[in-house]
Amino acid sequence: MDAIVLAHPDAPSRDLAPRNGRGYVAPMHVTMVKKRLRDGSDCRKCAEATEHLRSRGLLDRIDEVVWALEDDPSSPGMVLGERLGVERAPFFVVRDEAGEQVYTTVLQLVRDRFGQSVSSLEQARAVDPDDVGI
Repeated sequence: MDAIVLAHPDAPSRDLAPRNGRGYVAPMHVTMVKKRLRDGSDCRKCAEATEHLRSRGLLDRIDEVVWALEDDPSSPGMVLGERLGVERAPFFVVRDEAGEQVYTTVLQLVRDRFGQSVSSLEQARAVDPDDVGI
């Protein structure tokens, strides 16, 4: 299955990055990489990240969704993850005049690029027991 492109990757984004040191707002392009499981469903963490963005009214700030297919190492999302050294989905790639920045959590993206605060409760809820080495 090919990547689903919601906006042309080279087109300027309608979304804007925080003001830079020169006093103007620079455009940014946000790509979300999601994992699709063998059964065709989104991975749990990807579904949760999507819902988090939706609940904050930020889902429309995602310009492009690229799929990492569980059983296809040559799928666009798997290739992108390998190129960037990211092993777990979801992750986000933001391109702007400063270059390319990778965010491995939705909360980090929301706080750092969309300028919204993240509560301690949200941070605690984001800890995945599967990621904690006990």
